[in-house]
Order: sequence, then C-alpha cells, then structure tokens
Amino acid sequence: MLTVAALIVVIEIIRLATISGSLDIDDFILSFAGAAIGFIVRICLPIRRLFKLLALRNRESGVIMRENKYDDKIFFDKYSQMPRSTGGLESAGEWHILESMLPSFKGKRVLDLGCGFGWHCIYAAEQGAASVVGVDISEKMLERAKEKTDFSQVCYIHSSIEEYNYPEKGFDAVISSLAFHYIENFDDVCVKVSRCLVTGGDFVFSAEHPVFTARGSQDWVYDELGNILHWAVDRYFDESKRSTRFLGEEVAKYHRTLTTYINCLLRHGFAITGLCEPTPAEHMLESQGMKDELRRPMMLIIAAEKI
Repeated sequence: MLTVAALIVVIEIIRLATISGSLDIDDFILSFAGAAIGFIVRICLPIRRLFKLLALRNRESGVIMRENKYDDKIFFDKYSQMPRSTGGLESAGEWHILESMLPSFKGKRVLDLGCGFGWHCIYAAEQGAASVVGVDISEKMLERAKEKTDFSQVCYIHSSIEEYNYPEKGFDAVISSLAFHYIENFDDVCVKVSRCLVTGGDFVFSAEHPVFTARGSQDWVYDELGNILHWAVDRYFDESKRSTRFLGEEVAKYHRTLTTYINCLLRHGFAITGLCEPTPAEHMLESQGMKDELRRPMMLIIAAEKI
C-alpha cells in the first residue's frame, strides 16, 4: 500500500511540474531512468550475493537440488496416461526382455531405484522377495505406488537416487527401470550400489540407449511431408545434460556413452552378465509407431554381478 501511495504522489508531482513548465519531461525521463537503474542495482546485487551464499552453503553441506519433473502436475497427469503407467509391466515394450534378465527374487532383499508407480517392487514381492525397498524422488509417484501395493514386505522411501542412504551389504539385488538417464553421475551410483550389495549380488537396470539420448531432441528426422526419414546421432561423445521434449514438456536428461556404462560397472567391482538392446514384443508391433522401434535402439538393459 505504501509503495502504491508513493507512486501516486510521484506521478502527481510530475504532472504538476510538467504543466507549470518547471520540469522538462525529457530531462525527467533521463533522471528517472538513472534513478531506477541505480535502485535495481542496489536491490539486485545483495539478492544475487544471497543466492550465491546459499548455493555455496548447499555445496559445502552436500545438499544438491535435484530435478523432479514427475511432481509437476501437468507432466505427471500426462505420464499417468501412458500404457506402461496404466497397464503395468506387460504394457512396457521392453518388459519381456528385462524380466528374462532379472535374477530370482525368492527370499532376497531387493532395492528398486527410481521405483515410480511400484510395478517392479510389486513384481519382486510376487516372486517371493523377503523385503523390497522402492526409492523415488517423486511424491506423486510414491503415493500411487502405495495405493497399488498390498504386500507388507514392500517399503517406499521418498528420496533421490543420489541422496538415498545405501546400507552396507543391505541388499541381495538392486534393480532400476529407466531412471539413470536422469542422473548426472552414474559412476557415483555404481559406487553406492556396489557398497550396498552383498558379494554375488545382482544389479540389473534399464536406461535410455546412448543412440537415443545423444542428439538431445529424441525425435526422428522428417521430410517436408512429415514422413520419417531416419534417426540422427550427433554429439555422441559429448557426455552432458540434454534438454529434450517428452510428452510435450521440456525434460532434462543426461547422455553418456555405452563405454561409460560398461566401464563404470567394471571399475567398481561388477562383472557383466548380460546386455541387451530390446525390441518390442512381437504382439506389440502392430501398435501405432512400434514398428519404427525396430529402426534404432531406444533402450539398453544391463545385468551385472558384484564380485
């Protein structure tokens, strides 16, 4: 209110001064602009310093702001309508391959990183897992997962993959589905997973294929009529953040090469036991756009054992 009143007074003074001829309007505009710029500088610089200080303190304390697109209402509502969200594992094009690469869960302690709606946690419990921990950064995803889960041995934890407290030798198997391309530092993930697995424990995960993430646009190249020409691969060895469009929304992902995925695992005490670039199940190929999935790999699935 005080600001508005002050502005009104200033405007009235300007009007009277201009009418009386005691103030040249051009001089006033220049003076006012100079004063406004000075005011903005005096206000903005301290705010900028404050944000820098907070960022420094967060880095020193290990606190990092993680991106979480899945709690954005518009994005979440769109994602919730995808077949893999409504129909579960059988509606996921890669599931028939991923399932074949999973270890036996009977009697095992299982960790699911980026558990989403909890479909893989429920599957592990159905297969006889002794305990299952699902970790996800999205509160909305976890709310939906809890609604779907009827197994008492399944526990959900709200945390980013990076900041979850990995218990030493606390699990017999670690799984993850399409989450690691949202993680900047895969090497750090391998360190933590290795620490929390027992010797002989299994680490099986899927991620978007490097061919799919490389260029950033994650879309085909089209002709002038909108027909698909080909899939372009560019900036393959530039391992960095990509801004892409997913479900019509801007989403941040991280590209890394196949070499990086494999060498990170080998470097941190894993033996590669399986690797696959899955294609859709036969019965899905008649669905719209599915045959085009045979033209380039979209996903990568790796199975490894801690040695």
